[in-house]
Amino acid sequence: MRVLLFVAIALVGSALGDDVPVEENVLVLSKANFDSVISSTDYVLVEFYAPWCGHCKSLAPEYAKAATKLAEEDSPIKLAKVDATQEQELAENYGVRGYPTLKFFKNGSPIDYSGGRQADDIVAWLKKKTGPPAVEVASAEQAKELIAANPVIVFGFFSDQSTPKAKSFLGVAGLTDDQVFAIVSDEKVIKELEADDEDVVLFKNFEDPRVKYTGETFDEDSVKKWVFVNSMPYIVEFSHETASKIFGGQIKYHLLLFLSKKNGDFEKYIEELKPVAKTYQDKIMTVAIDTDEDDHQRILEFFGMKKEEVPSARLIALEQDMAKYKPTSNELSANAIEEFVQSFFDGKLKQHLLSEELPADWAAQPVKTLVATNFDDVVFDTTKKVLVEFYAPWCGHCKQLAPIYDKLGEHFESDDDVIIAKMDATANELEHTKITSFPTIKLYTKDNQVRDYNGERTLAGLTKFVESDGETDAAPGVSEFEEEEEQPARDEL
Repeated sequence: MRVLLFVAIALVGSALGDDVPVEENVLVLSKANFDSVISSTDYVLVEFYAPWCGHCKSLAPEYAKAATKLAEEDSPIKLAKVDATQEQELAENYGVRGYPTLKFFKNGSPIDYSGGRQADDIVAWLKKKTGPPAVEVASAEQAKELIAANPVIVFGFFSDQSTPKAKSFLGVAGLTDDQVFAIVSDEKVIKELEADDEDVVLFKNFEDPRVKYTGETFDEDSVKKWVFVNSMPYIVEFSHETASKIFGGQIKYHLLLFLSKKNGDFEKYIEELKPVAKTYQDKIMTVAIDTDEDDHQRILEFFGMKKEEVPSARLIALEQDMAKYKPTSNELSANAIEEFVQSFFDGKLKQHLLSEELPADWAAQPVKTLVATNFDDVVFDTTKKVLVEFYAPWCGHCKQLAPIYDKLGEHFESDDDVIIAKMDATANELEHTKITSFPTIKLYTKDNQVRDYNGERTLAGLTKFVESDGETDAAPGVSEFEEEEEQPARDEL
């Protein structure tokens, strides 16, 4: 196998020219060779990366693994990479705004890569983009080889591919980029694989190895959701690689288990909770988060949790503006977690809103400090108009605004009917107001009208906005600030 792989790599280098370096089966591109490689290769996936980027470093071994797998198969698909910090002109030409950015070139035309970041996901996505939606299987031996070669593969058994169910199956195969699909039409092979005509079966190399579709309806949406649910473990470990599937999948409710690997929580709780996760897997995704990971501290902050509360569980509803729910205790027994989840679906849980303790000196400075518990009393006082900055402690734009906002507070300090205030929106939540970017600035008028500020973040612009009751907004723009507000990334919460 190593000899064949070496020959394959040598042939690739020869076909593309001697000036194309190769690292772990990944072509290294630069301005000097980029156009010639793209024009002479039918299928190329290109990663634009930065050497200092953590996500790029996490992707690198999986990317190389995918390139090696394709090389071993003598695939016409090639993987390449560009150091965007060295090749800035190339990065600019292809609209690279963050790292890593992956572009797939098919006969020279680029499209955005939308697959996962693990080797098998990358390979499956590329094969789906370059071949038929489902592999035609002619023998039981071929089927068994495919099952052995893929962590997850979905088989459709259809002696007649023109039936509505067969067409729906192929439709799902075409829409699902991150899984391999296969179709069997030979009735003898169908029987040899212990299936019936028009069965759809998902094979995987973990947990239940063979899962048959038993849904009441058979349409593209139903089958696509079923494939997604059953291709994931009952309890998914949160990581950079799994984040896109967790947040981008069809399941919009997540049960989060906050656990410490160092303390043995994974061994203690995961197996016991798998049956509960399996029971609700078509409604809620169960995710295990290792709180020992430095990268996951933002998630604890998002839920207002301290490490002393680990192990514990939370529930989040993406379809309800990221609403959070907290159990009555930190008990993680199967019975306690099942009761918590069922109570959520029965509508018995109230949303858990974060709030800091109210500082004794909250009103001592020109800019008043608000928390969730005093927000309504201050902001909805009909004798005053209140300007509120919703900020995040880590937000660079908020830090830049701070001295200007302090001067604004000083400007209105002697004005009895104006309050300039701020609230840490990462530590305080309001049922009636959801903040999705930072800083967000809102004016609450005396008649309880709410007006968003979208003008320049200057003292003059903010002053005019307050004095005019929000009727006059400064010209669009953000002065010396960057054009985009900071938003918390979903894969980091």
